[in-house]
Order: sequence, then C-alpha cells, then structure tokens
Amino acid sequence: MANEKKAEQKAKEAALAGVRSAGGFLKEFKEFALKGNVMDLAIGVIIGGAFQGLVASLTDNFINPLISSVGGAEVAGSIRLPWVDYTGMTLSDIQALSLNYGAFITAVINFIIMAFIIFLLMKGVNTIMNIGKKKEEEAPAAPPEPSKEELLLTEIRDLLKAQAAAQEADVKKS
Repeated sequence: MANEKKAEQKAKEAALAGVRSAGGFLKEFKEFALKGNVMDLAIGVIIGGAFQGLVASLTDNFINPLISSVGGAEVAGSIRLPWVDYTGMTLSDIQALSLNYGAFITAVINFIIMAFIIFLLMKGVNTIMNIGKKKEEEAPAAPPEPSKEELLLTEIRDLLKAQAAAQEADVKKS
C-alpha cells in the first residue's frame, strides 16, 4: 500500500512537471513567433506565393517559347521509358510514365526567376529602410593629454636639439 502511494505521488509529480514544461514551451514559442525574423519570413513566403503565378506565366508563355525557337529544343519534352508499353494509353498516362525533363527545366527557370525577384525586392526594401538613416561618422577622439613624464622628456629633447644646433653653428664660425 505504501508503494502504491509512492508510485501515485511520483505519477502526480511527473504530470505536474509535464504541465510546467508545456507552459514554458508555449511561452518560448510565443517569444519565438513574435520575433521580427519570423514575421519577415512570413511576409517573404506570402510575397513569394503571390509572384508564383506571375512567374509561371512568364516562363510558360515567354521564356520557354524563346528557348524553343532559339535553341531548337523543346522545353516541354519527355523521354519515354523503353520497358513501358505505351499503346492504348492517354496522354496523361503517358506523361505519368515518362521522364518529363521539360517540366524540370521549367521548374528550375521558375526558381531562378523567383529568387531574382525576391533578391530585387529585398534590395529595394533595404534601400528604402536606409534612406531615413544618416550615417554619422564618429569624430576621431582627441589624443589623450601627455603625461608629465612625456612633457618633461619632450622638453629635454628640445633642449638637446637646441644645444646641438648651437654647437654646429659655433663649429661653422670657427
């Protein structure tokens, strides 16, 4: 009976510790979610999604036909697998059982265009954010005052130079 109470007490303590850690987890998640970087990422995802249709249309309707006309290669091509019997299949079934390299090339072109557009957007946003900020150059700090020892050594040096100059002048006169 005593063992059962101890086991029950340990189970309650473990459950209570789990609730405490869940509360800490939620607090930590809230702090993470409200940081600026997460919001920036969310905005980037939304903008990227908005441009996806535009970029796909640009690629399908302008870039792929240009590539096909200049290079003579069909961008929407596919390779049929030699071990598959395609007789009696519909076009969608044939495409499902073929290596569609054209779709992959189109996806790569779409990715490059999207990356370039997002790069330009971020560059523009950074430029706009830096317009209001003036970079102030820090004035160089004044050199520290020389210590008494440095002042004394400077005076001694100057006196020695003056004596040496006077001796040279005396030598030249004689």
